[in-house]
Amino acid sequence: MIFIANFIYLLSTVLTFAIFGRVLMSWISPRGGDSVSNFLFNITEPLLAPVRRVLPRTGLFDLSPMIVLIVLQIVLPRLLRILV
Repeated sequence: MIFIANFIYLLSTVLTFAIFGRVLMSWISPRGGDSVSNFLFNITEPLLAPVRRVLPRTGLFDLSPMIVLIVLQIVLPRLLRILV
């Protein structure tokens, strides 16, 4: 069980950094034609796309990264407490 908990913790940490990286890259390289942006897009889009479909449109702002980060920070500790 400890291995699974450590894996989930590591995965959530990597996803958190990837989401922050994607947000930063959207400011630096908005067109996303470089390899870093493509890599971060491929990692984070499976999490962000379903949230984006549920959220109402807010103009130019994409709130899906913030929602996913909040869910990761709220759900993950509870899930790890259950596993350990």
